[in-house]
Amino acid sequence: MTDNDKERLKKQTQKRFLLLRIKNGYDFVRENKAGRYIILAVYAAVIIFWLFCKSYFDIEKTDLISPAFIALLKLFFPLMIIAVAPAVLILLGTPAGSETVSNGLKRIGFTNSAGEIPMLISKETDEKDSSVTVYRFYGVGIPLKEWEDKRQKIEAALNLNIVNLKEGNDKQEIMLYAVRADTSLLKRIVWNDNYLAGSNSVLVLGKSLLGTVTVDLKKIPHILLGGSTGSGKSVLLKLLLMQALKKNMSVSIADFKGGVDFPSIWQDNCKMCFDENELITLLTGLADELQRRKVLLRESNCRNIDEYCRETGKELKRCIFACDEIAEVLDKTGFTKEQKERVSLIESKLSVIARQGRAFGIHLILATQRPDAAVLSGQIRNNIDCRICGRADNILSQIILDSTAAAEQIPKDTAGRFILYDGTVFQAYYFED
Repeated sequence: MTDNDKERLKKQTQKRFLLLRIKNGYDFVRENKAGRYIILAVYAAVIIFWLFCKSYFDIEKTDLISPAFIALLKLFFPLMIIAVAPAVLILLGTPAGSETVSNGLKRIGFTNSAGEIPMLISKETDEKDSSVTVYRFYGVGIPLKEWEDKRQKIEAALNLNIVNLKEGNDKQEIMLYAVRADTSLLKRIVWNDNYLAGSNSVLVLGKSLLGTVTVDLKKIPHILLGGSTGSGKSVLLKLLLMQALKKNMSVSIADFKGGVDFPSIWQDNCKMCFDENELITLLTGLADELQRRKVLLRESNCRNIDEYCRETGKELKRCIFACDEIAEVLDKTGFTKEQKERVSLIESKLSVIARQGRAFGIHLILATQRPDAAVLSGQIRNNIDCRICGRADNILSQIILDSTAAAEQIPKDTAGRFILYDGTVFQAYYFED
């Protein structure tokens, strides 16, 4: 791109910026009485100024001034009336601190290929949380992914903590949710049963700077948890399973460590399996239950488990299958042909549940600490939309989140801190069994 091309694009962008400012100012005037009063006050000031000048200088009776100049002065008033409206709208449509924001982004070189900086369209307090400020940008063609990749630099440049980034009304509009730089998450939040969500399908994960973080199994049926040793992954898994039990769900757990991680209280309330044979039997039972529920819903002309329970008055419990280290179960390294076939059978059952489980109330919660993309098949991984990663290296973070966000944003000495698939950082509730 030549310098002339860059200059041409910058001029076009500047025109767009002015139009956006005028539109914002118009919206402000239309929606706020204060804006209308400001417009009226400015026009009143212009009229008073004109009347004062006209009466004080009485230009038409002065022989020293040429008729052409008098005509020009007479045009001054209508020209001011025309010009004052867009000028005031631009001022009203320019967010407070927009220049500071622009200078901050300039300092870190956050520009597109033409050297243009994102424009701050509006800056408002979030309706749901007064501690959160919502910055709305015209992104000048910089995609959301690039904003996410440069999150830490943007935080430093603007002296704030970003709690969420997302697209606005279109790809060009970027919404940045932020809190003050001195605001941070607690390092430990102890679980209390009062935190249980009201809806039977909603499980609580923890607290972000935007509030409580939850996952609704009706909408996002399966969960993939990642995190290195000591990240708090197993604690979060147990927190979710505890809530599932309190909501009267059927919980099945694969634990190939012989029950060490799940003491008697879990074994008394959940279906446990400790080896491959038991796991195959358990997953076969879940797959058969899925087929049985297919028939029930089809015969009842219902689309999902909630509609079936509501229309028939009968109860169908949601079923949860959980595994704390799925890579240990699915890794075929060094296995014989027969052993590989057994693992493939387990994998196929998990794939069926991952693809079809949502409508029938059968869910997977799979956890791993091993950074091995080959272990978790595409059919399983691609059907798990809720992905959560704790402290991890670049490889594991990339496998779980499709980015290195967990490696970059979670401190190495922090336990219980996680990043959700949408970029939300939260502190998981601490739960002791």
